Amino acid sequence: MEKEQLLKLQNGSDIRGVALEGVAGEGVTLTEEACIQIGAGFAAWLAQKTGRPPQSLAVGIGRDSRISGPALAAAVEKGVASSGARIVRCGMATTPALFMSTVFPETNFDGAVMITASHLPFNRNGVKLFDRNGGLEHEDIADILERAAAYAPDAAGTAAPPAAGSFDLISRYAEHLKSAICGALGADAAEQPLSGLKIVVDAGNGSGGFFAEAVLAPLGADTAGSQFLEPDGSFPNHIPNPENKAAMESVRGAVLTNAADLGLIFDTDVDRMSAVLADGSEVNRDAIIAMIAAILAPECPGATIVTDSVTSDRLTRFLEQELGLHHLRYMRGYKNVINKCIELNKNGTVCPLAMETSGHGALKDNYYLDDGAFLAVKLVVALAQTRRNGRTIGSLIEKLPPPVEEGEYRLKIKGGGFKEYGAAVLEEFRRRAHGRGLELPESYEGVRISLKDGGAQGWILLRMSLHDPVMPMNIEGARRGDLAKLVELAKSLTAGFDRLDASCLDGQPA
Repeated sequence: MEKEQLLKLQNGSDIRGVALEGVAGEGVTLTEEACIQIGAGFAAWLAQKTGRPPQSLAVGIGRDSRISGPALAAAVEKGVASSGARIVRCGMATTPALFMSTVFPETNFDGAVMITASHLPFNRNGVKLFDRNGGLEHEDIADILERAAAYAPDAAGTAAPPAAGSFDLISRYAEHLKSAICGALGADAAEQPLSGLKIVVDAGNGSGGFFAEAVLAPLGADTAGSQFLEPDGSFPNHIPNPENKAAMESVRGAVLTNAADLGLIFDTDVDRMSAVLADGSEVNRDAIIAMIAAILAPECPGATIVTDSVTSDRLTRFLEQELGLHHLRYMRGYKNVINKCIELNKNGTVCPLAMETSGHGALKDNYYLDDGAFLAVKLVVALAQTRRNGRTIGSLIEKLPPPVEEGEYRLKIKGGGFKEYGAAVLEEFRRRAHGRGLELPESYEGVRISLKDGGAQGWILLRMSLHDPVMPMNIEGARRGDLAKLVELAKSLTAGFDRLDASCLDGQPA
């Protein structure tokens, strides 16, 4: 594949593209040829990073349930093996498990590759790359794609699949999670410390079904009513995405139908999760951050929680006034919040959690790894502990006010040079809001307005999309009727920009 095409596959700190035909207007961009090149580029990068010859390196390769996964994994294998590195096939796995393959003593891989495109449609796929320090950064991916473009395969390097070992990584990872539950509850697996708990798991036909079958059930939990545990890359039941309304409604229905104590839902590669309580309350977005923070708060008094920019004022009040924590509302992008968490801890600020409203959550005590299954472990342990104390897990966030009215609107920028134009819009938006005497709290991304008194209460955030000519605007009203008032305010603050299409503010939120 040509260099220009390869470089277009970068999506932040991931590699993503169209891997299958079948969607009108979407031609294949992530080909087997590209994956061979990416594998070779990763091996070359890893050799330079470690200062060791490729022949001394071991690389684990896994995939989620996507239809294109086996072919693309085999292609990456060819590219990595062409360097002389040793390949270990990990089969169906999760993204966090692939990182842990660089940690587990049985594997101790120098690098790992996960074939996944998270929650994206069936025709998409991608490549996530790890070394022993965690997921690679944007700059690392750019370097690897440059090396991939320079790769010149010979006939011997691509004619046949490479010789490779294999390892049952998901079983080893399940043991790791079971040990974490048992350790936190002061029991061993034989005691079945989850007996008496009914927990429903929705894997969305991704690779998370193991959590019900290999983690919860062996520890005594009743997982009857769990759904879509069978991997199926066509995703026939619902999008495997905890942010998707239909997906959350599906697991909510399973919890209520089966009278479960807790429902857990994962995305395709299990680096994200959300939950549902016994009464059907959805624990996602702000609520899942609040729940994990409440679980951690007793061990980390006064600590800082890092979140993305679209978390609500409700969450800030809960974290700071109810839990005694500090809230740092940072930027969108899971790598951004994780890297900020790492930075704070290095500088002496205790920061146990970095989490996005999307369900990406990374714990300091878990390698700063965004791991949906490990977050689920925290919830399961909290469920068991609150039950012992005669409480419900929902009591941990009972003082978090529920959302009242909220919406996201996507304002499109017409014409070229959208980043420069978007920056100018933000500056003028800020000037207009300041001129009206509106409160402008610190914002690391875009312009945020907070309204606590007067005719409308709530907040507005206008920011720039990372990759597209779009300016997302999030609005939340604190009371019934406030959303409409805030939308009108937003319309007046965005009026008159010649290339900004704000017509979405006249319709329903996205």
